[in-house]
Amino acid sequence: MRLMQSTLADLVGAPPPAAIAIRTRERGRARDVAYGEVASRASRVANGLTALGIGAGDRVALWLPNVPAWLELLFALGRIGGVAVAVNTRFRAVEVADIVGRSRARALVLWPGFKGIDFLAILESIDPAALDRLETIVVYDEGEGPVPLPARLSAKRVLRYADLAAAAPAEASRVTAASGAADFGAAIFTTSGTTKAPKFVLHTQRSLVEHARAVAPAFGYDAPDAVMLQALPFCGVFGLSQALATLAAARPMILVPTFEAEAAARIVIEERVTHMNGSDEMYRRMLAESRAQHAFPSLRRAGFAAFNSDPAEFVAMGDARGLPLTGLYGMSEIQALFASRSPAAPAAERALGGGTPVSPLARVRVGDPETGRILGDGERGEIEAMGPSLMAGYADDPEATRAAFTADGYLRTGDLGYTVPGGFVFLARMGDALRLSGFLVNPVEISSHIEGHAAVAACQVVGAKTAQGERAIAFVVRRSGAEVGERALLAHCRAGLAAFKCPEAIVFLDAFPVAESANGVKIRRAKLRAWAAERLGV
Repeated sequence: MRLMQSTLADLVGAPPPAAIAIRTRERGRARDVAYGEVASRASRVANGLTALGIGAGDRVALWLPNVPAWLELLFALGRIGGVAVAVNTRFRAVEVADIVGRSRARALVLWPGFKGIDFLAILESIDPAALDRLETIVVYDEGEGPVPLPARLSAKRVLRYADLAAAAPAEASRVTAASGAADFGAAIFTTSGTTKAPKFVLHTQRSLVEHARAVAPAFGYDAPDAVMLQALPFCGVFGLSQALATLAAARPMILVPTFEAEAAARIVIEERVTHMNGSDEMYRRMLAESRAQHAFPSLRRAGFAAFNSDPAEFVAMGDARGLPLTGLYGMSEIQALFASRSPAAPAAERALGGGTPVSPLARVRVGDPETGRILGDGERGEIEAMGPSLMAGYADDPEATRAAFTADGYLRTGDLGYTVPGGFVFLARMGDALRLSGFLVNPVEISSHIEGHAAVAACQVVGAKTAQGERAIAFVVRRSGAEVGERALLAHCRAGLAAFKCPEAIVFLDAFPVAESANGVKIRRAKLRAWAAERLGV
């Protein structure tokens, strides 16, 4: 009898080889990729990466949309002990330079022609020092033909992904048979930190695989007729957690490169999709594409994260259209789908964040953030969690890792909530992080970039809630004698930041509002939030 291992190679190799793992729907054509093909291509790519000198502990940045190659690369790196560094395709020069440079990625995989975005031009605009450790650029394409490399990048080795995948298959995984293989690092995700640079959340093969195996039965992905719509991006744990759980259940996922409401609504109907997860905005846009009262009759579980809506109103809207929306809970450090509500629960309960952890080994408690005292049911404090899905730590940052955990190994989530018998309720983030277009963003990332402008002395960024979701407003103090306007600073933001991080408006001040405290002078961010709300008319 074969023992169940907790490596990525075992996860993709367990289902029947002929079963459909991925169905793509592009340009009106469907293409099926079997589990055996995913495993075979991962084996070939692993050999191709090895030929490039990439091995255990080395990092490869994946700047790709949702394509089968993303998963093939993840599993290939798992075979050789490498680490996939997830890079959002919406990121631009500043973010990519930071992630690729600070992660010390030896290779970067990208699709130059995707959505008409000139990814190579973005790379060319980056300070070469940030890419010093980058040795190889792997170019993915879908028949567009060769793309000339900008002169500034000519020193880098370049090859096509198709050539990487044409290597001979590896005879056996170099890592799977190794002692402690499941605890090799497997993937790095970026998340907001307390400094201007996002932290790198490192997950092992064990944490990814064991969480996937817990999610699959808890969410019903293992039902014999289950079909998943994979519209969430692999570059975040929200998307990757669903994808790996689908593979753990040996069921098919309908894969789309990016979310488009009309296409997603059509796919749910045509492919009889039974499960999906998404943001409130995604579901609203899909419902707007359907005139039917019961919009998506095949969907029996639709997990949501309410980034821009009142959850109770949102669930009521879904119920009115026959859409079984259920609240979720997760974060990069413990992975998405860590906990969920039952789709059979009353609407008021399904609207709540939190729920019951999917793993019977997971534990959740709430602590007083000032005293550390563990609180009883119903008492509000900071949610603390532990379980098989927990990160290994923040890569290359032992100090931040130590600060993230309690003395007895619980993760300090930074979330406000309370426990109830059998689960917990999430209320809100305790810090100043912003939810912009569904992504958790540290405002310091934005303010730091704005402060890089020669005319800016200081900047503070806060959020304001609007009917369209949270929006960022930047308050700026100019340098003495400097002249710069809102239009110029917004252009500066668009040139270096992802569009969703760019402020809605920039407000110039002579000085920030401050308050004296026992710990010194502090900027009154609550006052700035009030001003931001006034500026947006909310």
